[in-house]
Amino acid sequence: MWVGVCAGLALAAAMPAAAAAANDLAVHGSVNQVYVTGAQPGTRLQLIDRGRDRVSRKPVGSLGGVLFRNVPSGKGYRVRAPGGSLSRRVSVMNANPRPPSTAIYNQTLPAGGYGYLTTRDGTSLAVDVHLPGPEANGPYPTLVEYSGYGYANPAGAESGISPILTLLGYAVVDVNIRGTGCSGGAFDFFEPLQGLDGYDVIETVARQPWVLNGRVGMAGVSYGGISQLFVAATRPPHLAAITPLSVFDSTANTLYPGGMLNTGFALQWAQDRVHDAQPAGPGAGQAWAAKRIQDGDQLCRANQTLHTAAARLIAKIRRNRFFRPAVANPLSPATFVNRIDVPVYLACQWEDEQTGAHCANLADRFTGTRRKWFTFTNGLHVDSLDPETFNRWFDFLELYVAQRRPVLPPTAAALAPLVYQTAMGVPGVTLPPDPIRSEPSYDAAKSAFEAQPSVRVLFDSGAGGPPGAPYPTFERSFSRFPIPGTKPRSWFFGARGTLRGKPPRKGRKGGATRFTWDKTARPADDFAGTNTTTGDLWTANPSYDWRQPPPGSAASYITPPLPRDTAIIGAGAVHAWIRSSAPDVDLQVTVSEVRPDGQETYVQSGWLRASMRRLDPRKSTLLEPVPSLRREDVAKLPKGRFTKLIVPLYYEGHMYRAGSRIRVTITAPVGDQPVWAFAGAIPPGRAKVAVAFSHKHPSRLILPLVAGPSAPTPLPPCKALRGEPCRPFG
Repeated sequence: MWVGVCAGLALAAAMPAAAAAANDLAVHGSVNQVYVTGAQPGTRLQLIDRGRDRVSRKPVGSLGGVLFRNVPSGKGYRVRAPGGSLSRRVSVMNANPRPPSTAIYNQTLPAGGYGYLTTRDGTSLAVDVHLPGPEANGPYPTLVEYSGYGYANPAGAESGISPILTLLGYAVVDVNIRGTGCSGGAFDFFEPLQGLDGYDVIETVARQPWVLNGRVGMAGVSYGGISQLFVAATRPPHLAAITPLSVFDSTANTLYPGGMLNTGFALQWAQDRVHDAQPAGPGAGQAWAAKRIQDGDQLCRANQTLHTAAARLIAKIRRNRFFRPAVANPLSPATFVNRIDVPVYLACQWEDEQTGAHCANLADRFTGTRRKWFTFTNGLHVDSLDPETFNRWFDFLELYVAQRRPVLPPTAAALAPLVYQTAMGVPGVTLPPDPIRSEPSYDAAKSAFEAQPSVRVLFDSGAGGPPGAPYPTFERSFSRFPIPGTKPRSWFFGARGTLRGKPPRKGRKGGATRFTWDKTARPADDFAGTNTTTGDLWTANPSYDWRQPPPGSAASYITPPLPRDTAIIGAGAVHAWIRSSAPDVDLQVTVSEVRPDGQETYVQSGWLRASMRRLDPRKSTLLEPVPSLRREDVAKLPKGRFTKLIVPLYYEGHMYRAGSRIRVTITAPVGDQPVWAFAGAIPPGRAKVAVAFSHKHPSRLILPLVAGPSAPTPLPPCKALRGEPCRPFG
C-alpha cells in the first residue's frame, strides 16, 4: 500500500543537490504569512522586505516547502535563495475577514463527491459533498462541517455527523482544515487563518446552484463544533446559523485546569493532531490521504509539501502554561463570541469527559445576536445529541437554515434507535414528541420556537427511562445564564468533617484536617472506563470504578441533610486555607451528593496548583474565578503558615434532593473525571497537608444556589445518571 508514497518521498529527498534559483520558487503571500514550494530540502531561505532587510530565515522542509509566520501585512516581500537571487515580489494580507476580491468564490464544487476548494491565499482544501438526493431534486438546505479530523475522507467523514444530516434532508460539505489530510497549507491550532478559510468556505459553498436560499449553516460536534465559533466570529455574509455542540469556552480550561497540564485527554488529543498534520505516509498523517495519493491524486500529493511546516504544537503547549493574552485570547471563544451575529443553538454537558464542563461560560457572552438558545444537561461528550437536545437542534436547523416548517422525515424517526445504538451504545432510544413540529406553518413554528426561554437545563438525564438511557426526568427553562436570582451559598468547614451554613464564631477554637498527599495512593489515571475509543463510556451503564479515597489521603466535609430540594446551576469554588510540607502542591476538589439511601453520586470537580493560586482579585469572592495567571504571579506556599487558595469548580447543573447531603473532598489529583489525567502532578513524592477551619481561617464551599426550582420526580436510581457515577458512601 505504501510503495507509491515511499517512492515519492524518496524521490523528493533525492532531488539534485544544486539549489533552485529564486525565480524557480513558487512564492505566495498569505494572511500574515508567506509560503514557498519547490525549494531544495536541506537549504535555508530568507524572507526579505521592501527595504531588502531580512525579516526571517527558515530551513526548507523535507518536501521542499517553507512557511514564514507572523509576517506584517504589506507589499514587496521577496524570498532570497541560497545563491543570493531574489524571487518575485508578493503581498501579505492582513486578517480582515473581507477578502481583497470576492471573485475567488466563483468556484464550482462537485454536486456530490470529493473535490477541492481554493481559499483567498491559493491554498486548496479537501472537501467531500453529500447531497440528500439527486442534484435535479435540489436545491437543498446546506450545512458545512469543518475540522482537522478526516472530514473529507470519501469513505465517510471521520467523527462527523453528515450521515445524520443527509438523512434529515440536508446537503453537507465536509471540509478538512488546512494542513490536514489532503488539504494544503500547514497546521496550527485554531490560528486566525483557519477562521478566514472558514469564511471562504461559507462564501464559496453559498454560491453553489444546489444550495437553497443562497445561505448555509454549520453543524458539528466537538472539533466540528468549536470550529464554528471561530468561523462565525469572522461574520461571513452568507452564513445562516451555527449549531456548536460539546465545545469549550477556553483552551486553557481543558488543557491546564487550575494550572495543571491535563496529560490525559487534552495532551493526547494534541499529540493526535500533531500526528495527523504530518505529510501522509507510513505511520504519519491521515491514512485516507495516503490512500488517495497512492490512487493517483496529484493535488493531494502536492498539498503535503507544507505539512512539514506544521506548528510545533506540543512545544507551544508547554511554552504557554501561563496566561499570555496574545496567545490565550485568540484561542478562547469566550473572548470573541460576542462578534457572532447569526442565530446560535449550543448544547453541552456538565460532565463532558473531553472538552470539560466550562461551555456554559459562553452563554452570556453571545451579545451580538438576540436569537440564541442553549441546552445544558448532565452527561458525556456524546450526549450533545440526546433525544431532547436533538429535537430542539433539528427545529433550529429547519427554521434558520432550511427556513421551513419543521417536519421530521419518517425515515429519520424510524432510524433513531439505530443511530443512538451506534453513537451511544444505548438500545431502544426513540425521539420524544416535539410541540414545535405540531405547529401548522413556518411562521407559527418560528414564533413558538422563539417564545421559548433562551436557556434550558435538563436534569437527571439517564433516569427518565430505562436506567442510563439519555432521557431526563424533568427540565427547567430560564431567560438567561447565569440563571437570574442565582446567589452564592456558603457552607463552612468544621470539626469532624462537617459543613455548616454559618462561619466559625470568633473566640471559638478552630482546628485543621490533616491528610497525606500521595498521588501514588490513587494514580491520576486509574478510573476504569477512561478509554472512549472502546465505547465503554458511551453506553447506558459504563463500568465506572469511582473509588473512595484511601484512609488518610483526603480531607472530606459533609453538610447535614438538606431540608429541601436544592438546585445548583453554575460554577462554584472552594476557598480553603491550607498548609503544606511541600512548597507547592496540586489539589483536586470533588463535590458529590450523599443520598439518604447510603449511596454517593459524583457531581463535579475542580483543580488547582497551589503556586498558581493568585487568580484575578476582582473575581476572588465570586463563583467564576478567571484562570488568567501570569508567570510573575506564581508564588510558593509559605513554610509553616496557612494560605488561602481558591479552587474553581467546573460548572454543574444538579438537583440535590431533600434529605441528601453535599460532600466536598480534597485530595491529590485522581481519576474522578474520566479521561482527564495529571501525570505531572506535584510534588513528586508525598506531602503533609492541613486544611484549616477557624474564625481566622474560614475555609468554605461556595455553590451557585438557584431559588425556586424543585424536583417533581423522586431520587433517581443509583448508577442511572449519565456522566455521574454512583458508589456506596463510607
